Amino acid sequence: MSSNSGIQIPSRLPLLCTHDGVLLPGSTMRISVDTARNMQLVKSRLLKGTSLKSTIIGVIPNTRDPEHDSDELPSLHSIGTAGLAVQVVGSNWPKPHYTLLITGLCRFRVTQLLRERPFPVAEVEQLDKLEQYTEGGQADGELGELSQRFYQAAVQLVGMLDMSVPVVAKLRRLLDSLPRETLPDVLASMIRTSNKEKLQVLDAVDLEERFKKALPLLTRQIEGLKLLQKTRKLRPDDDKRVLAIRKGGVFPGRQFSLDEEVEDEDGDDTAMLEKKVKAAAMPEPALRVCLKELKRLKKMPQSMPEYALTHNYLEMMVELPWSKSTTDCLDIRAARVLLDNDHYAMEKLKRRVLEYLAVRQLKSTLKGPILCFVGPPGVGKTSVGRSIARTLGREFHRIALGGVCDQSDIRGHRRTYVGSMPGRIINGLKTVGVNNPVFLLDEVDKLGKSLQGDPAAALLEVLDPEQNHSFTDHYLNVPFDLSQVLFIATANTTATIPPALLDRMEVLQVPGYTQEEKVEIAHRHLIPHQLEQHGLTPQQLQIPQDTTKDIISKYTREAGVRSLERKIGAICRAVAVKVAEGHKVSRVESPTEQHEGKAYQNTENKDEDSGIASPPEMPIVIDHIALKDILGPPVFEMEVSERLTLPGVAIGLAWTPMGGEIMFVEASRMEGDGQLTLTGQLGDVMKESAHLAISWLRSNAKTYLLANGSADPLEGTDIHLHFPAGAVTKDGPSAGVTIVTCLASLLSGRLVRSDVAMTGEITLRGLVLPVGGIKDKVLAAHRANLKRVIIPKRNEKDLEEIPAHVRADLDFVFASTLDEVLNAAFDGGFPAAVNHPQVVSKL
Repeated sequence: MSSNSGIQIPSRLPLLCTHDGVLLPGSTMRISVDTARNMQLVKSRLLKGTSLKSTIIGVIPNTRDPEHDSDELPSLHSIGTAGLAVQVVGSNWPKPHYTLLITGLCRFRVTQLLRERPFPVAEVEQLDKLEQYTEGGQADGELGELSQRFYQAAVQLVGMLDMSVPVVAKLRRLLDSLPRETLPDVLASMIRTSNKEKLQVLDAVDLEERFKKALPLLTRQIEGLKLLQKTRKLRPDDDKRVLAIRKGGVFPGRQFSLDEEVEDEDGDDTAMLEKKVKAAAMPEPALRVCLKELKRLKKMPQSMPEYALTHNYLEMMVELPWSKSTTDCLDIRAARVLLDNDHYAMEKLKRRVLEYLAVRQLKSTLKGPILCFVGPPGVGKTSVGRSIARTLGREFHRIALGGVCDQSDIRGHRRTYVGSMPGRIINGLKTVGVNNPVFLLDEVDKLGKSLQGDPAAALLEVLDPEQNHSFTDHYLNVPFDLSQVLFIATANTTATIPPALLDRMEVLQVPGYTQEEKVEIAHRHLIPHQLEQHGLTPQQLQIPQDTTKDIISKYTREAGVRSLERKIGAICRAVAVKVAEGHKVSRVESPTEQHEGKAYQNTENKDEDSGIASPPEMPIVIDHIALKDILGPPVFEMEVSERLTLPGVAIGLAWTPMGGEIMFVEASRMEGDGQLTLTGQLGDVMKESAHLAISWLRSNAKTYLLANGSADPLEGTDIHLHFPAGAVTKDGPSAGVTIVTCLASLLSGRLVRSDVAMTGEITLRGLVLPVGGIKDKVLAAHRANLKRVIIPKRNEKDLEEIPAHVRADLDFVFASTLDEVLNAAFDGGFPAAVNHPQVVSKL
């Protein structure tokens, strides 16, 4: 190299082809080595060499893409940099490679390539002849002027940085101690330059040319810093953060590096965050935590992983609505009108909302109630929650809980975990932006449980009015007041809701709709909505009420109206086809028939006859014939009377999450040894009811003339009881009276009335005990066109919930004993041989 350093490079050097940068004399650079030739050079020369000479290698810039490197040696750049390998680090991930730390010594020119394998070795000529310059000496002429100008520019650049930073002060001292001829290489390796510009500096063998190449680069860096200082908002500590110099170094023994820390919006962002924290009107505990985290954030380098976590936490804290709320609309008359327009029936739910509004008028600090709407699917539980929010003038947010099995979904993750985030409650508050929204917790009965905890247990704190004023999310780790939130949970059944959670909610039953209610809902809401969805108008399609009743009774069998809406949608699609075809006709044929109900059929017949679509008569009216053409044959038939043509069949009433259902019970007898066979996927309680029925009939066989001359009616006989729909699991005590009636019909040979359904639990003494789900069961009997319903005497109070027109259509028999049940189930009664005294319960 130079004589003043006392180092001369060898005349033969192994060559390292690098593609990720240009090494200049006086700079230190990390080079990744993963190609075959370079790997072989490191293994053979650097790792096995023991002398200083073996650590000196030639670094040649390689412009070829390493991804497309081939076995052939690329054309070498004529000028390279002799470098000293200071450090070698090897790694096998993601693939075997070495990382070299190399300090540039001097330039050389390749005079002859001696060999290519296993790594290239070349005869080189040292180019930097520094013996003519002495440390501290001054050059004359143009070179001296260039050298002085470059030195002054370098001093100006360092002067724009903060001298209190140790590395900047060290750079300032080095400018005075380094020979002037080394400054172009040193500063060109430190300032922002491209590899092409560095390559130009490397190729400038002449010192005067080197100054001319490097001086514009230095001037450009200074101008960039000046522009940055003019455009940013200055603060007292701005200059400390303006460092536009990249990592670099000087000659061996004088190495240093500067971290790139270009001033950006970080300081402004922190100041803005601090303003947001103070303007968020947080409670005192949350404010203390935020100020503490903000203080840590200011001292934290931006490169630390915890910086982003803390910044995100503070952003979440300032975005939460600690004190933002909406004003409730407390006009009860307007609220009643709005609820009636949105939903038909549902009187109990509407009354509860109006009660809340009335109390809010009298007491403004009322805590939000915790309501739970329980009912079959499709009855409007979710939509009525949205209507409640609109009535109150509040924001609405729905949280789907079906299938959630991790308590962190409710409470959030602690910030110690990677990827932590708040729970759904806090995220919902951030989304709506107010602290008094209406939260709909949908499908709360379908929560799961796993190794990650029980979300139902986590909801205990959320849904407890005595605790949710200080709900603590694991991510926030500070209390948040949920007492002003109106929580509405929905469920299909309360059986799967944990008792502790159910105890915290006010349960409101949402029963299924009657046929009359469905007709009103269809014509008020469903048909207009489907017409709008399919681009039709009432002037194009009309569905009379009789047709709607046929759809409800013959094509749907549900407690809600979802299937009904789908059927109406199918009708709209079929009519849309006819209307769309009519728009495309080139000529209009006059219709030959003017029958109103045949409009849909006429267009279909004309299509078949002439092959040319003619516009249908408007409006298209759907009658029962058109209904069958569109929806096909009826899916459900009223087959009650046909099912009861033989003894041993009775109709029971069952409750399901989908609403009430009628249930047939069938029995047959055959020769045997008195065994009872039960089929139909029955639960333990229903099996016990069957055994109870058999025992009661055997004990009262003589009373009701069922013995046929023998002491035991089952002597020499096997009984088979079957509950159809065998794939559906059935359980519960309410089928007891139905089983007794079915077996009494079988053993007596008499037919049960075909228009009678019944429900009730039995005892060994022949008493009929009350059961649940009376309203849904009665509505199911009404849908099936039954005329008489037998229910326990103690369930008489439950009839108040049933609509008046349904009660008027049905004949209710209130039974307290099985004797009354049998007399009501058979035509002409079920007389006993002797009048036995009635047993009165003392319970």
